Amino acid sequence: RKKMRSVSRQGPSEIEGIERRMEAVRLVSHNTHKKMVACLQGQLGTDTEKRHKKLPLTSLSQAMQEGAGQLGDDSIIGKMMEECGEAESRLATELMHHEMQIERDILEPLNQLAEVEIPNILKQRKQLAKLVLDYDSAKTRWYQATKSSNQAMAAKVDSLKDEMDDALNKVEMCKDQLSADMYNFASMEGEYARYYVLLLEAQADFHRRSLCLLDSCKLIRYLCQSTHGGVSTHSTQAPHLKNNPETPLTPG
Repeated sequence: RKKMRSVSRQGPSEIEGIERRMEAVRLVSHNTHKKMVACLQGQLGTDTEKRHKKLPLTSLSQAMQEGAGQLGDDSIIGKMMEECGEAESRLATELMHHEMQIERDILEPLNQLAEVEIPNILKQRKQLAKLVLDYDSAKTRWYQATKSSNQAMAAKVDSLKDEMDDALNKVEMCKDQLSADMYNFASMEGEYARYYVLLLEAQADFHRRSLCLLDSCKLIRYLCQSTHGGVSTHSTQAPHLKNNPETPLTPG
């Protein structure tokens, strides 16, 4: 089993290398999160109903269904708009669920990584540097007291020694915590990379579901029947075409 290396045993260049990599991961994760949010068509963080309502596909669906109502059932255009509007509404629902999954499984973890986890570790590094300075200052005061011939100063040796020991303990505790967090970050890089695999998997699944929905659409089946059966789509009686015994029920 791998042993955790203490930060105190790592060279300055190695520590700086880890810091640079963490900062690079933080930056690219932040930028990716920002661009991914820009790709969403729905509003981030809103409830299901509001999210669905704000989708452009929902607006398109409503416009088509309203147009179908205005044209009436006796219009082939109206009939097609009604079928297409229903399909667009179902596509909007698929898109809404897809974007909610992206937000939950990818965007939120990426944001947590870029804005919370890595910054907290980097803050510890700055805190460690401050604690080291505090320790060096306490050590200097103790050393000066041990060399002083002033009785008042000499009387403070013990208390200054306690201050130095306390400062050293804080340094070591911070080093141990920083070491653990850096080790954990390094061990989790594979999990962080998994976010991008999840993105592609979610996109592939979304497009498969959307295609399946379109394949089952009555309008597409009707157009296929019309095309293969040689039926003109300029007719104004969609029900007549569907019921025409000469129109094939399945694509030829």
